Amino acid sequence: MIRSIQMAGPGGAEVMQPTLIDLPAPREGEIRLRHAAAGVNFVDIYHRTGLYPLPAYPATLGVEGAGVVEEVGPGVDGVAVGDRVAWAGLPAGGYAEARLLAAERAVRLPDGVKPVAAASLLLRGITVHMLLNRVCPVGSGGTILVHAAAGGLGLLLTQWAKSLGATVIGTVGSAAKAETARAHGLDHAILYREEDFVAAVRDLTGGRGVDVAVDGIGGDTLRRTFDAVRLFGTVASVGQAGGPVAPLDLSELGPRRSLCLARPSVFAYMADPATYRTAAEEVLARAAGGLSAGPVTCLPLDAAVEAHRALEGRNTSGVLVLRPD
Repeated sequence: MIRSIQMAGPGGAEVMQPTLIDLPAPREGEIRLRHAAAGVNFVDIYHRTGLYPLPAYPATLGVEGAGVVEEVGPGVDGVAVGDRVAWAGLPAGGYAEARLLAAERAVRLPDGVKPVAAASLLLRGITVHMLLNRVCPVGSGGTILVHAAAGGLGLLLTQWAKSLGATVIGTVGSAAKAETARAHGLDHAILYREEDFVAAVRDLTGGRGVDVAVDGIGGDTLRRTFDAVRLFGTVASVGQAGGPVAPLDLSELGPRRSLCLARPSVFAYMADPATYRTAAEEVLARAAGGLSAGPVTCLPLDAAVEAHRALEGRNTSGVLVLRPD
């Protein structure tokens, strides 16, 4: 028997309950992975509430984790019992002491990268890989606006974009979060509760606007972001932590603004096995070289409800990780 945080159906944080379940032996092409850590992401809340419906119930949340392989099924090559590995993507199942996982999703951890570190950044790191390699590349001399720059995704975006030579402007909710973001390379912090971020971005860029903006806030922030981006720039909408985005009229993008708007899915990006492995291996290699999602708060597995409430209340800086031990 293993502990798993299960939900019988969608709802508030309280629907998640610790449950003892039997985990069968791995089938063809599967491994049994004993989790040392599981990342907590805002997409878990979307899954829990039913905004992004899960295929069946009871269900276990969690779309990234890391640990040790304790059993392999028939036909598995390249993964052995005792290997330290990480995974990201669907089907969910991270909020559990152990899970069955398709062997092709297991990515070996480099020496020096601990499971907690891997579980804190793999999904977000692959999101950054998708954004900066496929959706809205930015390089030396470019400028990027990152909303929620002190969050896990924001800190990874900042470090990665800086490594490419870009100037990074970020919005944050407090002076403390500004310091966290600056410590990870942010060039300019905008306290969005105290100043108009559009005016601040225009001032920082000499009136031109940024080349790229990444918004995971949603609500009315996305529409306001359009005015912080230069002509023919790109806006990537990657979430709606601040509320759903109302339907957009195409005229809001152009011709006056002449913007490109992307709504990419990291799960669609990871659906191709080769893309997934390339991205995951680069993320973990960068983690071995110092890439960090920032401060990591570790909570016991049974504190999943607490973790979700903190994340929904935007009372976190950096990332949350659940640990079964």
